[in-house]
Amino acid sequence: MSKFAHDEVVPYQHSQLDKKEQVADMFNSIAYRYDFMNRFLSAGIDVWWRKKAISQLKSLSPKKILDVATGTGDVAILTYRLLQPEKIIGIDISEGMLELGRKKIEKLGLSQKVELLKGDSEVIRFEDNNFDAITVAFGVRNFQNLEKGLKEMHRVLQPGGKLVVLEFSKSKNGLFNFYMNVVTPMIGKLLAKNKSAYQYLNDSVQAFPEGQTFLNIMHEAGFTQTYLKKLSFGICTIYCGSK
Repeated sequence: MSKFAHDEVVPYQHSQLDKKEQVADMFNSIAYRYDFMNRFLSAGIDVWWRKKAISQLKSLSPKKILDVATGTGDVAILTYRLLQPEKIIGIDISEGMLELGRKKIEKLGLSQKVELLKGDSEVIRFEDNNFDAITVAFGVRNFQNLEKGLKEMHRVLQPGGKLVVLEFSKSKNGLFNFYMNVVTPMIGKLLAKNKSAYQYLNDSVQAFPEGQTFLNIMHEAGFTQTYLKKLSFGICTIYCGSK
């Protein structure tokens, strides 16, 4: 039984598949449009959000980083550019997204530095205390079991390491809510031929345990020195915690 309401929010209401499988299918189906849709729907501000999140790791100078729910590798690539670690490994459950990400990485000549692997955030196939830092951008909302995912990330993090989570929040801004409720699903239907995926984006944001509640969940999973930073009038939040 899921502990949090958002664990129950799925892309396809009538599907027999569990959330994890539905999310993988959904991202496979919109992979070819995903990067464009991100830039288009956020008017490019999502790149700034990612930079702000990655900057939380600057003082740590991490050498080995894990990017969970890496998608097409945007955060992994940006992290390499900004922090120059020795190695970044990105994991995701969508092979369609990973394929596009690998092509991008190859094109940039970063294949030795950034590696994308098929992987599940709730069963991370790495040993304990393996990474100096972990990033997740717009991914924890898609976890089938939020607590399990956070505990797994805590497990593979080095003592002294840091987790940085970037996630949408429920903004008090009426225009933003109209945009998320009405405009985003419509654009998703037109451009990505998948209204469900962008309707799910809004539904999962509404159900996500945000703010101090999420910091408490991180704390329960073992993280200390937790803090949050709100971005763009609360549309987006950075959550950080250490081990």
